[in-house]
Amino acid sequence: MADKKTLVLGATPDSSRYAYLAANRLVRTGHSIVNVGIKTGEVAGVPIEKPEAIHDDIDTITLYVGTRNQEPLYEYILATHPKRIIFNPGTENAELRRKAHERGIETVSACTLVMLATGEY
Repeated sequence: MADKKTLVLGATPDSSRYAYLAANRLVRTGHSIVNVGIKTGEVAGVPIEKPEAIHDDIDTITLYVGTRNQEPLYEYILATHPKRIIFNPGTENAELRRKAHERGIETVSACTLVMLATGEY
């Protein structure tokens, strides 16, 4: 499986959260990750960054930030210009989806954990 470098937006060191589980599963299945969030710490051996530095080598952004908290992150997300954005359950956002499509970014409404488990990632 090819490495699809993934930015986990909403990363947290809280092991009960889906973002934590996804980051660890991504690493275990051979994908490199960038953790971005408001929490401090690390997940899967990768520190959590603030949403400031733009990474230009991201294949996928997997969203773990609720819809109502996404608007301040639009420019960060779009400036990263990933190949795709995965809207995990609870993160669906028609406005961000439209903005992404206007920039040629694929969007998927799915669960990253399920995609990894089924080989669809």
